[in-house]
Amino acid sequence: MNICVVGAGHVGLVVGSCFAELGNKVVCVDDDISKIDGLRKGALPFYEPGLEELVHRNMERGNLSFAASVEAGTESSDVIFLAVGTPQKPNGGVDLAGIEDVCRRVATAMDKYKLIIEKSTVPVQTGRWIARTIRLNNPRDIDFDVASNPEFLREGSAIQDFIKPDRIVIGVEDKRAADILTELYEPLNAPILVTTIETAELIKHACNSFLALKISYINAVANICERVGADVMKVAEGMGYDSRIGREYLNAGAGYGGYCFPKDVSAFVRVAEEAGYDFELLKVVQEINRFQRQEMVRKARNALRNLRDKTIGVLGLSFKPNTDDMREAPSIDIIGQLQEEGARIRAYDPQAMRNASKILRSVELCHDPYEAARDSDALVLITEWEEFETLDLLRIKRRLS
Repeated sequence: MNICVVGAGHVGLVVGSCFAELGNKVVCVDDDISKIDGLRKGALPFYEPGLEELVHRNMERGNLSFAASVEAGTESSDVIFLAVGTPQKPNGGVDLAGIEDVCRRVATAMDKYKLIIEKSTVPVQTGRWIARTIRLNNPRDIDFDVASNPEFLREGSAIQDFIKPDRIVIGVEDKRAADILTELYEPLNAPILVTTIETAELIKHACNSFLALKISYINAVANICERVGADVMKVAEGMGYDSRIGREYLNAGAGYGGYCFPKDVSAFVRVAEEAGYDFELLKVVQEINRFQRQEMVRKARNALRNLRDKTIGVLGLSFKPNTDDMREAPSIDIIGQLQEEGARIRAYDPQAMRNASKILRSVELCHDPYEAARDSDALVLITEWEEFETLDLLRIKRRLS
């Protein structure tokens, strides 16, 4: 199929590259001209394991190209995926201005039937609003359908998640749209759940909010374990053997971060409020997550008695391993709180140093974990990179002050 993916961020670039790998002709469109110029030269704007090779391979095959024009991408494609950013508003809602702009431009440029698909995470009933926006800006009254096809891609394993998904969710209003999407995903040989658009939209928020709940739950359990002398890792292992619970997302730590979980939990709370329901459970999930970052600082303070004029080494800056994404990373809050109490910070991350340098202030960025530990009064491990599992702890100890 001829596919246009609007938005060349984490979701759009992975989705476009993977569809190209399946043999489709894909054009990824983005208004950021410098990003498009870089992609045409083979330079990726972020780190995702295996993605660089996938992009290069499909560019060489002629299956993947890049453009800065939504209109050109619309005209050359039959299927249009909207992978546009949906930033969070101050009230917890979602800013859909980017999607509205793209929909107007798509509607104006349409010259034949198009299937327009939500790939961005959006509030329930956004599909109806997209259809209305396109109808109002469709001067030639071209036929179209709107569908919802939420992504379940985890940064750090996004390609594997696309190629071997647990399920594919398709929200449609008619058989034509369902048939097109079913054919598109047929090579993946995965279970396909066909629903209404509203149901598909809600599934994504429900999934991400539930995973955030699991993370906050095990962090709350970890705080209890610390106070009573229990081992939270063994508690999580014991829970994980229960098939009703599972082991994933039961790693206690600094809490969840990144672009999706914080935004999606807030958006789901907002959606519930607008529907007349106070989602108190998710509000507690958010509060536990905020508390967990404060708890990391408290532990450092207790270990050193006070933090003023102390040097703290920080290992791990990205919000999770195998990504360079610093959006909503727990490290930002934790480092900020340490600095407010007068601590000096030395930090290291295997991939996120460039992005961290744009965000963190008065932080000495180090070349490796041992440099971060050198002359530090304490070492705080925030992100669970595999590299940190094999550290020479005796060498670390010798470097600490």
